[in-house]
Amino acid sequence: MREDASMSSPFLDRPASDRIAENALAFAIADGFPVSPGHTLVVPKRLVATWFEATAQEKLAIVELIDVVKEQLEERFHPDGWNVGWNSGEAAGQTVAHLHVHVIPRFRGDVPDPRGGVRWVMPGKAAYWKPA
Repeated sequence: MREDASMSSPFLDRPASDRIAENALAFAIADGFPVSPGHTLVVPKRLVATWFEATAQEKLAIVELIDVVKEQLEERFHPDGWNVGWNSGEAAGQTVAHLHVHVIPRFRGDVPDPRGGVRWVMPGKAAYWKPA
């Protein structure tokens, strides 16, 4: 995926009033298809496809907003843990070609066994503690 003037972004199409936090280079919005209460996306204002194409300043702005969002969600939902991450490229599951970082509050009991966390993107390799 490459930055391309012909690319569009559903995140940039959302009204500014949907933003729950922002700084000069990035903004945060509620995920349209949340996997848990409070699931939020942090998005650069510039249309760039992946983390690896973002500038150092954009990456810093995103990380700063992750902390802001975490504090807001902590106060509202009182989660027991967090998943924070992004998909980079179609092979990794990226379906919107505009970088976005998921901030996902996690709660005890939201899945039967949370061990392995993000390793579950490859289900056959997630339960590394079990003999094959």
